[in-house]
Amino acid sequence: MPTLILVRHGRSTANTGGVLAGRTPGVALDERGAAQAAALPARLAGIPLAAAVTSPLQRCEETLRPLLAARPELPLHTDERIGECHYGDWSGRKLAELVDEPLWEVVQRHPAAAAFPGGESVRAMQARAVDAVREWNERVGREHGEDAVYLMCTHGDLIKSVVADALGLHLDHFQRITADPCSVTAIRYTRLRPYLLRLGDTGDLAGLVPRPAGREGAAGDAAVGGGAGAP
Repeated sequence: MPTLILVRHGRSTANTGGVLAGRTPGVALDERGAAQAAALPARLAGIPLAAAVTSPLQRCEETLRPLLAARPELPLHTDERIGECHYGDWSGRKLAELVDEPLWEVVQRHPAAAAFPGGESVRAMQARAVDAVREWNERVGREHGEDAVYLMCTHGDLIKSVVADALGLHLDHFQRITADPCSVTAIRYTRLRPYLLRLGDTGDLAGLVPRPAGREGAAGDAAVGGGAGAP
């Protein structure tokens, strides 16, 4: 099965303003976020990408724009299922105000029980995100081979929920995971189990370049002793 590179969108005007953007339209990258997006093609240089999948929201599309300009042959797909969590009535509100809501503590301590008023539950968000990943894994593997690498540009809570699923963590623990703006998280899926290769990485990604078959055992095997790392 393929390797998935999850990219959180670059820093947005809502991030800077301390606002929970949710699905509010018109939320763009700020100046730093645009610089983060501009650096993404160089960070991913040398990694053969079979496809890119994006959330339909503007900040994700803007994040991928420099990468697509650098790789005009890269197929781009939009998938609603990896769109931002539907925060409902919380969307567009200041985080400093939301801290005082009774639901805030539930979101922090018991997110599996949290449902946003007028929106969706955290469990529903994770379910659609994981379903999307599994379907894209199957499609990319079928069309490009089990060693293929593809990319999804999405949102922080979506990434955290997918990582929790890959690690076998209960959803109540997903708040222990972080994904900074324009960070890269990589998961290699195999027949037996997923492997978390990167988590919230904002630096060099050369270690994600596919390695020659058989270098560290059969496909899906753990690297005994920790492995040799990047070539």
